[in-house]
Amino acid sequence: MQPAACPSCGAPISFRSRVLPVVVCDFCRSSVLRRDDGLTLAGVSARVPETLTPLQLGTTGRFENRAFELIGRVSWRWRDTAGLVGGQWTEWQALFADGSTGWLAEAMGRLAMFRALEPLPSHPIVAALVAGDAIEPGTVVIIADTGFHIKDARAASAIGSDGELPFAAPAGETMFNIDLASTDGHVASLQKHGRDVTAWIGRAVTLRALEPKRMRRLDGWQMPGWAA
Repeated sequence: MQPAACPSCGAPISFRSRVLPVVVCDFCRSSVLRRDDGLTLAGVSARVPETLTPLQLGTTGRFENRAFELIGRVSWRWRDTAGLVGGQWTEWQALFADGSTGWLAEAMGRLAMFRALEPLPSHPIVAALVAGDAIEPGTVVIIADTGFHIKDARAASAIGSDGELPFAAPAGETMFNIDLASTDGHVASLQKHGRDVTAWIGRAVTLRALEPKRMRRLDGWQMPGWAA
């Protein structure tokens, strides 16, 4: 853990991950960017709206026999062609015990864990994403020798962020996201954030399968015995 002081308000902040360059200050909500020459400010983040989820920063668990802790989150919202809110989801930044990271996506009670796919796949759909071309849902895509179909392709905007992240996500920050799914439970995501394009692959999971600890207690919800 690398302790520091927020360059905006002077409050203590810390970086637990060596690879994540941004942390949101708990006190003033500034996104603090760590660079070789020191700390700089990268905007102000809105608070993540409260949702009915037992997950929280500090929740721990296991995925594919590897321990992880949730250390950051970004909540995203998308709108339909009429400009009306169509839905939202949260991406939790997971820090694994070996220092690597992943995203635990949570949408309407469903969870999926993603790990980075590197190098970026050489595929026409990736080229289309880079170029900003139209992408049609239903298209079949082969990624990492697995056949996926595109479930959704749309722009989304950040509505709040917390903790440690790979990028600053102040309210209104946008990205273009492509969701893909296979018939055997595997999932993938292609994302364009600014000029950066990244690929992620993983699978759907249940909360119990993640063996979670240190979850948030919700009114009217009894903590399962397996999470104690």
